[in-house]
Amino acid sequence: MKHYEDNFAHDHLPHPSLMADCFTGHDDFEFPEDLNCVERLLDRHIAEGNGDKIAIRTFDTSWTFNDLYKKANQIAHVLREDAGFVPGNRVLIRSANNPMYVACWFGILKAGGIVVATMPLLREKELTVMADSAQISHALCDYRLIDDLKSVTSGCLNKIIAFDGTGQTEQELEKLMTGKPETVTNYPSKADSVAIIGFTSGTTGKPKMTSHYHKDILLICEAFPKYSLNPTPDDIFTGSPPLGFTFGLGGLVLFPFYFGASTFLIEKPTPDLLLQAIQDYKITICFTAPTAWRVLTTKVADYDISSLRKCVSAGETLPEKVWDDWYEATGLKIIDGIGSTEILHIFISSNEENMRKGATGKPIRGYEAKIVDENGNDVANGIEGRLAVRGITGCKYLVSADKQKEYVQNGWNITGDIFRKDDDGYFWFVARGDDMIISAGYNISAIEVESVLLTHDAIAECAVVGLPDENRGMLVCAYIVLHDKSRAHETTTKAIQDWFKEVAAPYKYPREIRYLDSLPKTETGKIQRFKLKNIVQA
Repeated sequence: MKHYEDNFAHDHLPHPSLMADCFTGHDDFEFPEDLNCVERLLDRHIAEGNGDKIAIRTFDTSWTFNDLYKKANQIAHVLREDAGFVPGNRVLIRSANNPMYVACWFGILKAGGIVVATMPLLREKELTVMADSAQISHALCDYRLIDDLKSVTSGCLNKIIAFDGTGQTEQELEKLMTGKPETVTNYPSKADSVAIIGFTSGTTGKPKMTSHYHKDILLICEAFPKYSLNPTPDDIFTGSPPLGFTFGLGGLVLFPFYFGASTFLIEKPTPDLLLQAIQDYKITICFTAPTAWRVLTTKVADYDISSLRKCVSAGETLPEKVWDDWYEATGLKIIDGIGSTEILHIFISSNEENMRKGATGKPIRGYEAKIVDENGNDVANGIEGRLAVRGITGCKYLVSADKQKEYVQNGWNITGDIFRKDDDGYFWFVARGDDMIISAGYNISAIEVESVLLTHDAIAECAVVGLPDENRGMLVCAYIVLHDKSRAHETTTKAIQDWFKEVAAPYKYPREIRYLDSLPKTETGKIQRFKLKNIVQA
């Protein structure tokens, strides 16, 4: 079946035989064949007479569902009438978390586009790879972030439209929206039409494209929120993850809107701003990473957070000490969870009734999980092994049959994490099974960092590993061999770090640089990273 006029995404989905086993098993997870997820997340609030209810707040403004609905409809008209857009085109969004970002997200889906949400920290090189890989034709970009996007060298990206995420000026998008109808006929997508593409860093250095259907967007709203949060229309969500992360998209847009609640967006969510928002706007649910929970604990005594009822942590494993310290300071239990871009959101977590401190939790409604060995055989409780998950959503890599075969085995999603399961069915995180570095909630590919470093004129060779760190979980540590070994000093280190932050996403930069005369290698010339990791741990 042809889903779109531009059918690139569907033409490059994995063969059905390579897909994960997906099942529903409950009426809550059944959606009609004709489905545009925007209608359930946004349009129904207007139809049900709740258009005047607040949807999005910031420190500077507030939008009702009606405001969001009208702007999203106008953006859909701009794409269709002024941008050379056809249904199925991939449209990139580049912006910090703000109301216009959300309007663009909905407007693209209303027009029949596929959203490629990105983080504002990404640079020209990374954006070029994305544009080429997904054949992205259009981009909606906050004018404050447009320079890197305009430097993208992809031959696919032919239309960049600027908007103002502050709402203070009229950029090209706002000007084009002026006078456009405030209603639109949504594109008649199917439940299994691709709605979003998310990029995930891999150990090969080339990012993988995960795709998710319109029904997937709604399915995750029936899973984690109902299991762990029990949201009501009176809830106000906030948090720190960028909307370019599926963790942020779910926690700050999909979940609140699905349940008729509201969201509070912060462009640069420092711990103090998070606490101020919770205090001043009576936030009830907060999503952030363990690193942030640790800092919030040190500052929380200065704020009134009595409105807060649910605290969610994901992005990296939650240390017991962070849980203990927050609970002692606030009386609130942090809900830990693990998810992945491939599966879209959290699939193992807990609620306040079944929480076991230190454990990630149990499979939430809609999912099942097990621990397997290298051959895919189940292992006994208490034995460490690979985490395997299946349920209502699953991995669908585009243009990557080999990676699909690695991630999906025997119908199960193999996440790359090492876990063990206890006799009561709780899952306990052990380690990452690959060379991904998880630092302050960000997934960073060691190979990707190396590929950037090797473009520096002073660097002859390098290898990157994760260094355990109390505050960030892990640090990016680069072992570097210089052309001129006499330059192995702090001045060179700072110069390399500053340069890296200019040419790649700053959160990926090596916070630790160590100099070697040579890297340990096998006889065939392959770098022995395990030896470097042993140096790190020594």
